[in-house]
Amino acid sequence: MLSGLHLLLTYNCLYECDHCFLYCHPGAEGTFTLAQLERALDQGVEAGASSVYLEGGEPFLYYPLLLEALRLARVRGLDTGLVSNCYWATGERDAELWLKPLRDLGLVDLSFSDDAFHSEDPAQSPAKVAARVAAALGLPVGSICIEPPTIAPSPARAADGAVIGGDVLLKGRAADKLVEDLPRQTFERFDTCPHEELETPGRVHVDPFGNVFVCQGISIGNIWQRPLQQIMQEYDPAAHPIVGPLLRGGPAELARVYGVPDESGFVEHCHLCFLVRRGLLERFPEMLRPAQVYGRG
Repeated sequence: MLSGLHLLLTYNCLYECDHCFLYCHPGAEGTFTLAQLERALDQGVEAGASSVYLEGGEPFLYYPLLLEALRLARVRGLDTGLVSNCYWATGERDAELWLKPLRDLGLVDLSFSDDAFHSEDPAQSPAKVAARVAAALGLPVGSICIEPPTIAPSPARAADGAVIGGDVLLKGRAADKLVEDLPRQTFERFDTCPHEELETPGRVHVDPFGNVFVCQGISIGNIWQRPLQQIMQEYDPAAHPIVGPLLRGGPAELARVYGVPDESGFVEHCHLCFLVRRGLLERFPEMLRPAQVYGRG
C-alpha cells in the first residue's frame, strides 16, 4: 500500500557532488510547474499517500514554488517533509529569513545535508547554522550525513575485501566518481537488492517529467500519461524487465539476463546494478529514465 510520495521538485542544484545518485548539477533540466505539483499531489492522495517529501536537486532554488507546494500538501491533509543542502544558510539572520515562513506550514520533518560532500568545514557548515535556527523556531530538524566509502584496515578488513565503511549508494555520479581503488568482487555475489522494496513499494519518487520511480532511474510509469493510482494498481513487478530480474536474484540476475558490464569486478550491489542499467538505456528508454540520472544527455 502506497503511503509516501517523494517529489523531486527539481533536478537543478548549485552543487555537483560526487555522491549524487541523480547526477544533479547547475542547470540540470527538470523542474515542476505549479500546475504539475497540484496534479501530482492530487494523484498522490487518490493513490493513498499520507505524506509527501520535497527533494531535489535543491528545492530551495525555487523557493516560492516550494512554499506553495507545502501549503497545497497541507490543504490536502498530507504530512510534509523537506530536504535541503542549506546553501542559503550563510549566517543565522539569513537562515531565519528563509526558515520563518516554514513555521506555519505543518512540516513534520526538515532534513539538512551535513557532511563533507556539502561543506569543506563540516564543523561550521551551513547545515549546522540552519539546524540551530530551525530548532530555535520550533521546526522539526534532522541531519543527513553521508560518509564516503572506506575500507577497513587489516586485519579487521573482511577476508573478501568488502567495503565496510561509508553509506554512499554507488549509483549515479557516485558509480563514476567514488569507486576508484575500492576492492572489487565478482558479480555473482550481489544476488539481492538490499535497499529498496521493489515488490510492494510503500513509497515512490516522482520527478518533474512524470516518471514514477521504485528506485531512482527505474520507472514503472508516468503520471502525465496514467494516474498514479492506476500505475500502482497495474504494477506487475515480476513482469517488469528490470525489476523482475532484481527480485529473482538481485543485480547478479540482471547481469546474467542482459550481460555483465565490461568491468573488472564490482564494489557493491548498486554499483553493479547501475552499470547494467546504464548499458540498457537504449533498449528500455521508457523504464530507465531520464538519461540524465545515468550521466547521459
